[in-house]
Amino acid sequence: MPEMTHLPPILVVLHQEHSTPGRIGGLLTQRGYRLDVRRPRFGDTLPRTLAGHSGAMIFGGPMSANDPDSYIKDEIDWIGVPLKEGKPFLGVCLGAQMMARHLGHRVYAHDDGRAEIGYYRVEATAEGSAVCDSPFPDHVYQWHREGFDLPDGATLLARGDDFGVQACQYGAKAFALQFHPEVTFAMLCRWTVRAADRMAAPGARPAEDHRDGWYQHDRAIFRWTSDFLGKWVGAEKIAA
Repeated sequence: MPEMTHLPPILVVLHQEHSTPGRIGGLLTQRGYRLDVRRPRFGDTLPRTLAGHSGAMIFGGPMSANDPDSYIKDEIDWIGVPLKEGKPFLGVCLGAQMMARHLGHRVYAHDDGRAEIGYYRVEATAEGSAVCDSPFPDHVYQWHREGFDLPDGATLLARGDDFGVQACQYGAKAFALQFHPEVTFAMLCRWTVRAADRMAAPGARPAEDHRDGWYQHDRAIFRWTSDFLGKWVGAEKIAA
């Protein structure tokens, strides 16, 4: 584990007033990283350089990467900063779709209006299985109605059925995850109550399946997430 002092903070971009980085934030804090939380939607600015940061993350939200709001466009453009500077970057759900948009690729709704809300099976590629020592989880927690195309030059790490690109890597340290490894059990319960209407979408799982899925799949997700974050923000390069 890194020393607990003198670690540059990690920039965390959130999209709702009370949203959090969940498990990912907790794991990084345990490793000694301070979180520099910004909410551009509510007026926070993003830095012109990440020279003073260890990396950057953009998390999810109910909005779309295709929305015309200025903060959405600004965040998509800003992703060029970590990519140009070679800093670790992680996009989760909306953040993953923003990375695809930054790289000139499509973010799209399913042709049949299907959503992935709950636990769904994914299949790791050989490259995805090699990202870290822990096995890539075969089920992950999802909450989205849009997906994204694999950007040119990116490596596919995991695929799914309704939305083919579930994880990819661009360059040495930029990653996009369509799923939500940050979700804690408390977050899962909160989402299924506050956004219960989303579970009426075609393909969505009922709330009881979310809770059952947690007990079946979360241990593997936790192990992988912890291992992945150590490699992502650590000194070692993750080979594409």
